Amino acid sequence: MKKVVGIIGGMGPLATADLFEKIILHTEARTDQEHLRVVIDSNTDIPDRTEALLHGGEDPVPELAKSAVRLASIGAQVLVMPCNTAHGFYDRIAAAVDVPVLNMIDLTREALKEKGIRRAGLLATDGTVETGIYQNAFAGSGIELLVPEGEDQQAVMDIVYDGVKAGRSDFDATAFRRTCEHLLAAGAETLVLGCTELPPAFADYHLDYPCVDPTLELALGAIRAAGGTVRL
Repeated sequence: MKKVVGIIGGMGPLATADLFEKIILHTEARTDQEHLRVVIDSNTDIPDRTEALLHGGEDPVPELAKSAVRLASIGAQVLVMPCNTAHGFYDRIAAAVDVPVLNMIDLTREALKEKGIRRAGLLATDGTVETGIYQNAFAGSGIELLVPEGEDQQAVMDIVYDGVKAGRSDFDATAFRRTCEHLLAAGAETLVLGCTELPPAFADYHLDYPCVDPTLELALGAIRAAGGTVRL
C-alpha cells in the first residue's frame, strides 16, 4: 500500500512546484493510479527563514508546524519540506507531528557519498551557510564543503531573492556564474544547490555546471518512503 506524501510548501511557491514535478517525473508509473497521492500546503505565510536565523526575524516554526499538522490531519503519512534553510528548524517541525519528516540535507549527503564526491561547493542562503546546517550534517562524512565568501556569497543571495523569488526572467546571472566558477576552480568536484530556488535558477538562466540537486534527492526519498518505484 502506497503512503500519502505531504509537502510543506510555499518557500517559495516555485520551489514547491519544482519538487512536486520531480516526484511525478521520477515515479515509475504507466497510469494516473500508479502515481503517488500528494497533498500540498503552499503556505506563503511562513516567515523568511534566513531573517529568523540571522537577524531576529519572526519565528517561522508556528506556521511550519501548522502546515505539518494540517497535512497530517488530511492523511499525509510522509512529510517533506522543500526549503534547505527551514531545516535549521527541522527538529521542532518533526516534533510537531507523529508522521516522519524526511531530511533533505541528510538525503543529499548520502547521495554525494554514493557518487564518491570528496569535495563539493555549497551554494545556499546566508541562513543555511552561517548556521552550519549543511556543515553539521556533513561532519564526519569525508566530504569537504567549500563555501563562497564576500561578493560570491552575495551573488547567491541575489539570484535567489532578486532573480527567482522576484520572478525575473531577465536577471543578470553573471556574478553568480563567477561564484560557481570560483568554487570549481578551488577544487569542488560538484556544486550543491543548497537552496530550493537554485534548481529553477539553473534551468531558467541556463547555468551549465556540475551539480547535485537536493530537491531531486528529496523527491527520490519521498518516492521510496511512500512505497513508490523510482524512475531514474
